Parts: sequence; C-alpha cells; structure tokens
Amino acid sequence: MDSHELYMQRCLTLAARGAGRVAPNPLVGAVLVHDNRIIGEGWHEAFGGPHAEVNCLQSVVPADRHLVPDSTLYVSLEPCSHYGKTPPCSLRILQEHIPRVVVGCRDPFPSVNGSGIARLREAGVEVTEGLCEEECRAINCRFFTWHRLQRPYIVLKWAQTDDGFIGTGNRDRLYISNPYTNHLVHRWRSEEAAILVGRRTAELDDPLLTNRSGAGGHPVRVVLDPSLQLPPHLRVFNRDAPTLLVHATDAAPTLPVEHLRLQPAHDLVPQLVQSLYKRQLQSVLVEGGAALLSAFLRPGLYDEVRVIVSATIRAGAGVKAPPLEGLVLHHEETLDTDIIRYYQNPHSLQTV
Repeated sequence: MDSHELYMQRCLTLAARGAGRVAPNPLVGAVLVHDNRIIGEGWHEAFGGPHAEVNCLQSVVPADRHLVPDSTLYVSLEPCSHYGKTPPCSLRILQEHIPRVVVGCRDPFPSVNGSGIARLREAGVEVTEGLCEEECRAINCRFFTWHRLQRPYIVLKWAQTDDGFIGTGNRDRLYISNPYTNHLVHRWRSEEAAILVGRRTAELDDPLLTNRSGAGGHPVRVVLDPSLQLPPHLRVFNRDAPTLLVHATDAAPTLPVEHLRLQPAHDLVPQLVQSLYKRQLQSVLVEGGAALLSAFLRPGLYDEVRVIVSATIRAGAGVKAPPLEGLVLHHEETLDTDIIRYYQNPHSLQTV
C-alpha cells in the first residue's frame, strides 16, 4: 500500500467515528499532509456541525499554519459546493489556498455531484479522484442508497438456533444470542435511523428496541400493527425513544405516540419503506419475526442481512428462520458461542 492509500485509509478510519451521529449527512474523514507528514485531520462529528474538511483545517497547530498552502488534502468524499447548515467546503479549501486535493469518491447528493470537484479545478486546484473509491462508497452505503434508490438502506437481522429456529411459536420467549452479541446488536441499533418490528414481535417479546450499548443514540422505533391490536402497556410505547405506530385502518388510534396510516393492501411493506424515506429516515434495522422479514426478502427489498447463529442452542421445533437462498455471504465472525453471518444483496452492491 503506497502513502496515498495510507492517507485515504486514515480518512476512512476517521470518518467511521461519526457513525450514528451524522445522518442524514454522510460519513467523511479528511487528512492534510505536508511533505509526508500529517499536519491536520478531522471528521464530520455531528449532524449540523462542521464538516470533515473544516475540522481538519482547524486542527492544524499554529506552528504549521504556514504549511497549509503547500499541502495536500485527502478527503473520503467530494467536498461540498453548496450552502446548507454550513458554508461550502470547496470554498474553504480555496480560501486556504490548498493546491492539491485527493478525493475518494463523488458525492451523489444532487446539490454536489461533481460540482465541488469542478469548482476546485476551475480555480486551478489539482484534483485526483477515485482513490480507494470502493471503500469510500461502501462506508456511505446508506447515504448512496438514500439518494440513488430514494429509499432507506435496509438491514435485516435475526438470531437463530443451531437447528434453524428463531422462536417457539408460542408466548415462551427463546433466548438465543449471548451477552457479547447482544452488546453488538445494541451498537447496530445506534448506527441506524429506525428500527422496525411487527405486531407479534412487539406483543410476544415486549422489546424496548432501544440502544443500550453505552454509546450513540436511539433509533426511531417503528411498529407495524395493521389493525391496531397492540395493548398500550408494551414497553415500545414508553418515552425512552420516539415511536412511530404504523397501521392500515380507519379506526382512530388511541396510543400517545406518533401514528402513520398506510393504504389497506395485501403488501404494506413497499408503502412503509416509502413513508420512511419521506420522513427522512435514512436507514432501518428490521428486527421483526419471520413473516415481516420474509416480506422484505421475497421482493429483494433489502441491502444487508445479518444472521446470528448460536452454536450451542437447539430448539427442535418452533418458528423456522427465513430461507437464505440467493443471498451473498460477505463475511462472518465468531463471538464466543455465536456465529454472525453477514450477507449482502448483490443488486444493491451493483447499484451503490
């Protein structure tokens, strides 16, 4: 790996620190280099706050400020060229007289999408594109999916026993994941804008659906209850996090949470996905039961599938886990007694 790739890898490492804090903005890292020495680095730390390039420049110590006009800026995503919550980063780069910029990938946001790079080049900045492009796009798969497919990035998750069951089929709860995996799942929750379950999961498991990993915030809890049958005492309706109750009936909702009414139809999932998009929820973690998960799997309406398999627990009978035909195994990891398999939708990989 040459020095250019090392600096871009550092950008990606920095960018990842913003996970769960910057959506619907992208994850971005920036590194300023002079004569093979990093003199500044930063990342987009929080939605509405300074972008990575600005934080990077602000990190340069006074003794190195005179080096900025003779340095190279590495940034994982194209510098913005429009006024949003902050001024354009491309303008700040020009004001700092930075002569060289290396960009990981272009920004698909319509207000940018090449215009940031064009602005720099028109001003005489030497711009190099496409360094570690695949990795730079992958870290912002939610952002790219949002803008290119105009829907949230969808992650399906379930835990299953060694013999392929996800539940008992009755009111007895089947505990599958070990404590290490449970902590990881809570971290996953902190990284997504919303978390979705169906009526049976909400009623039988009575989950909180909050992030209790110790870092990051809570996702918006989305509960699909087409006929408004859920009782008000369930924990998902408490005030620990926002809850969106989704239904498809003319009955007047009585629970003190936000409601969303869909048009009555055999298949509510596509409507729901578009409604989440309109509500600016950039990603959703689906933790529902077999029926809800299958409603996403059948039409290929997903981007990732994460399956936790216990190597020590067997159920013998109960609710079977959804089939995995057609899924592409990306990688797997082991956490004590659990194996976590990560699958990806090949169509989504090609699109993003």
